[in-house]
Amino acid sequence: MDKRIAVISAAGSGIGFAMAEALRADGWRVYLGDQDAAAIAALGPDTDDRAARVCDVGDPAAVDGFYAWIERDLAARGVAGIDLLINNAGISGPTARLEDQPVDGWLATINVNLNGTFLMTRGAIPLLRRRAPGSAIICMSSTAGLFGCPLRGPYVASKWALIGLTKTLAMELGPEGIRVNAICPGSVEGPRIERVIAADAAERGLTTEAVEREYKRQTSLRTFATLEDVTGMVRYLMSPAGARISGQAIAIDGHTESLALDMES
Repeated sequence: MDKRIAVISAAGSGIGFAMAEALRADGWRVYLGDQDAAAIAALGPDTDDRAARVCDVGDPAAVDGFYAWIERDLAARGVAGIDLLINNAGISGPTARLEDQPVDGWLATINVNLNGTFLMTRGAIPLLRRRAPGSAIICMSSTAGLFGCPLRGPYVASKWALIGLTKTLAMELGPEGIRVNAICPGSVEGPRIERVIAADAAERGLTTEAVEREYKRQTSLRTFATLEDVTGMVRYLMSPAGARISGQAIAIDGHTESLALDMES
């Protein structure tokens, strides 16, 4: 049987790379894209189960070129299509009250997080159809797509939009046997949330330790998620146990109670 095939955006490092490695461990072949050329170069030569190229998901021409490369490689291997697209690319955006948000920061966040998902998904659908029924799309949203969150307007707006897009795609593609779900992690341990905490602390005049405690108090379990939590959900959704799950926004967050911050301090 052919290896199952996944395409993952922003997979040169962090959560995207962790998802790619988890799928490889399960016998998948993965195509990785990332706008960070240094991260792609650091992966080393392509292998039989992993290939990577630079791709800026917010650039339509770059996305078209990325899929043309994938299609050429699939054809050379005698493979008809792909089984999974993971829309992982996203940026945190500026940390500020809405009236202080820089216009370029707002536009960049929406372009990467939302427009990039549109472009990557549009390009993947013909390839997913070739392996349907049973193929799938996973969009990486966030608990910020389920709650309001002060100082994070562009990020929150984009992540809410991804859930609406996920549910719409599930309706459009479901009759063909293509499932679409959103994963909504809370804060995930690692450098990315550390940068967000540092920006929040600077904006509000607090220590990073105080902000981290505040973030953890937002969840019932008082903890951050881990990379293993996220990769485990991807594996579950692509297992036989997940075969009837579609159109869902699945939180991995220790039960978020609120993302409210003390805006009066």
